[in-house]
Amino acid sequence: MPSQKTIKESKTDVLIIGAGPSGLMCAVWLARCGIPFRIIDKRDGKIFAGQADGLQSRSFEIFQSFSEDQFDFVTLDKAWKASNDMMEMSFWSPDEKGNLARRSRIPDFIPGISRFHECVIHQGKIENWLCNSIDEFSEGKVKVERPYLPVSIKIDETKKDDQDYAVEILVKKLADDMAAPEQYGNIANGLFRAFEGDQDKFYADHVSEGNVEDFELIKAKYVLGSDGAHSWVRKQLEIEMQGESTDFIWGVVDVVPITDFPDIRSRCAIHSKDSGSMMVIPRENDLCRFYIQLKEVSREDDGNNTADGAKSKGRIDRSKITPESIVKQAKDIIKPFKLDVTDVSWFTGYQIGQRVATGFHRNNRVFISGDACHTHSPKAGQGMNVSMQDAYNLGFKFALVCKGLAKSDILQTYELERKKVAHDLINFDHKFSRLFSGKPMIPSAEKLEGSTNEEGGVDLDEFHQVYVQGGKFASGTISDYQDSVMVKRTGAKAREGEESEGVFHPLANKVAVGRRLFSDLVLGQIDYKLLHLADKMPSDGRFRVLIFPGDLHQHKSNWDILNKFNDVIQGEDSFVKRYTPVNAFGNSVIEILTIHASQRNDIEFHDFPQFTRSIDFKGRTDYWSIFSGAGKSYDGVSVDIYKTYGIDKKAGAILIARPDTHIAQVVEFSLDGLKQVDEYFSGFMIDQRNKVSPEKDKSVNDAIRFVQPRLAV
Repeated sequence: MPSQKTIKESKTDVLIIGAGPSGLMCAVWLARCGIPFRIIDKRDGKIFAGQADGLQSRSFEIFQSFSEDQFDFVTLDKAWKASNDMMEMSFWSPDEKGNLARRSRIPDFIPGISRFHECVIHQGKIENWLCNSIDEFSEGKVKVERPYLPVSIKIDETKKDDQDYAVEILVKKLADDMAAPEQYGNIANGLFRAFEGDQDKFYADHVSEGNVEDFELIKAKYVLGSDGAHSWVRKQLEIEMQGESTDFIWGVVDVVPITDFPDIRSRCAIHSKDSGSMMVIPRENDLCRFYIQLKEVSREDDGNNTADGAKSKGRIDRSKITPESIVKQAKDIIKPFKLDVTDVSWFTGYQIGQRVATGFHRNNRVFISGDACHTHSPKAGQGMNVSMQDAYNLGFKFALVCKGLAKSDILQTYELERKKVAHDLINFDHKFSRLFSGKPMIPSAEKLEGSTNEEGGVDLDEFHQVYVQGGKFASGTISDYQDSVMVKRTGAKAREGEESEGVFHPLANKVAVGRRLFSDLVLGQIDYKLLHLADKMPSDGRFRVLIFPGDLHQHKSNWDILNKFNDVIQGEDSFVKRYTPVNAFGNSVIEILTIHASQRNDIEFHDFPQFTRSIDFKGRTDYWSIFSGAGKSYDGVSVDIYKTYGIDKKAGAILIARPDTHIAQVVEFSLDGLKQVDEYFSGFMIDQRNKVSPEKDKSVNDAIRFVQPRLAV
C-alpha cells in the first residue's frame, strides 16, 4: 500500500459509506439542507430486480415530505403511483381434515393511521428516485461515487470542536470489473448478499495492493456507515451484534404465477399441514413474490463438531438454492391448488436471524444505520423501511450540527431513539418469524386418523393476532422517541393501561409527544385551499412552532394573547432571531405556523399580528403560514384538526415539531408557554447573532429559492 504522504487528500463535512436505501436517505437530507458531503459504494450501480420491495406508511410520508408542489422534477412521491397497493391479507391453514383452507381476510393496513398504506415496488426504483433527488437538490454537485472501497478509518479524539475534521478514511478506487456482485447461475439473484463470508474475502482480495492514484485520504467531520448487514464500518468500530439465528432457511423468488389459487393477488400467509409455509406478495405489473420455507438445503462441511460431539452444521451451500427448488416447495405448500410459473426474474435464500448492534456510534463521530445496526427476517416488510427511517432520524441532525446551528449533543439522540426502535423490531420479528416458520396446529386434530398434536404446533389464531397487533408497529408511524435534549415530555403521560400507546399532554390529548405528528386537513386563510398540514412542513431542516390559538372569533381574549406574542417573537432576543444567522430569511431555521379554530370568513388575514405573516428582505409577505383548522371547504369537505389533535378551541396549545415532524413538546398557549418554547431551543441550539450571512441582493430574481436549500439561508 502506498505511503499516506503520497496519497491525494480531500475534505468533506459528512462521508456516507454505502449507497443502499439508508445511505441514500441520509444523502437526500444533506443535499436538501446544503451540506457538503460525499457518498461512496463498493458495488456498481446495477440494482437487480428483487431485493427489498415493501414500503410502509411512514416511508411514504417521508417521501411526500421531500416532494413539494414547487418541484418540476420527478420526486419521491412517484413511488406511490408506480407501486402495487397492498389492500388485503389472507390467512390460509389446514382445516379439520388437514386440507388447505382460507381462515380469514383482513385489511393489509391500519385504516386511519396514515393517509398512505403499504405498497410494494422494486428497490431499484426507490434508489433511482433517491439519486435523482440528490442530484436536483445538490444542483448536480453530488452523485454516488462507485466503486470505492474503504480501507481504513481513524478517529482523532484530540479534535473536540464540532467543526473539526476529526475522522480520516482511506479509500481505494476499484476497477469496474471488480465491482459487479457475484452471481449464481444466469438468473439475477441476491445470494451474494445473503450469507456471511463474502465481505471479508472481498476486502482481502482488493485492499492490499494498488497504485498511488487509486487511493484517497478523505477527512470528514462525521461518517455514516450504511454498508449492510456485514458492515465494514461496524467491524472497524468493534461494535458487536447481539442476538441469535435460527435453522429456518427461506427462499424468495419473483415470478409470474400460473395458478387456480384464488388469492394470488392478495398478500397471503399460508401454513401447509406438512410442507412448510409461504407468503405471497403480489407485486407491480403481473409479478408475485413467494417467500418459501425450504425443507432441505445442502450445507458445506466445515469439519467441526459441536460441544456434544455431533457434526456441526456448516454454511449454506448457496449454489444449491435455485428458483426450481424454491418453486418446487411452493407447489407442495399450495396443494391442492395448481401452480406453475413463468418469467422468473429474481431469487435469493436467507437464514432467519435477529440481531441488534450494541452501539450505533463511536465518539459521536462515526455512526452506523440500517442493516449495519439490525438484522431480521424480511417477511414483516421492515428492512428497507426501518433502514431509511434510521437515516431520516440522523440526516437532519448532521445538517444542524454541520451548519453550526446546533450542538453535537443532538447526535447522541440518534442511538437513544433508533436503538429502541431496533429492539422493538427484533422482538416483533422474533415472534412473527417463528410463528410463521412453525408447523401449524391442526384444528380438532385428534379426530384425524394418525394425527396428533402431542408435539404442539403454531396456533394460527395466535399468529393472526400477532400479525394484526404488529400492524401499527410495522407501519412505522408509532415510533416513540424518549425524553432527551430534543424531546421534552413534561406534562405528558400515558393513558391508564395504555403505556404502549404513547404519552399525551392534556392540552393536545390525541398527539403523542415524541411521535411523528399525524397529518390532517386545514384550510389556507389567504386562499381557502384545502391541504394537509404535513405538506406545509416539508423536510428541509427547519423546526416548526405550531401555534393553535383556538377560536379567535368566539374568544376575543385569545387575540390579546396572540398579539402579545408579537412583541416577544419580533424582539431581537427571541428564539427565532437568536438562532437565525443575520441576513438569512427569518423563517429559515424556525418557522411559525398558526392554525386557528375560527371559520375562515369570520376573520381577516391582516388581522393577524406581523409575526404570523412575516415579510422578507424584498417586502414579500409569507401568505402560507396561517390556516383555519375548522370549517368546510367549498366542495363540502369538513375540517376540524382541533378535534383530531384533542385541542380545546378556547384553551389552544403550542406544539414544537422537529424537522422530522416528531413532536418535541406541547405547551400552553400563553406567554409562559412561549417561554418554554424558548427554553427548549436554548437546550441545544447555538446563538447565531454574531454569524452574518452576505446581504441579499434585492435586484436578483430568486424564485429558485423554493428548490434550493432553505436551512439558515
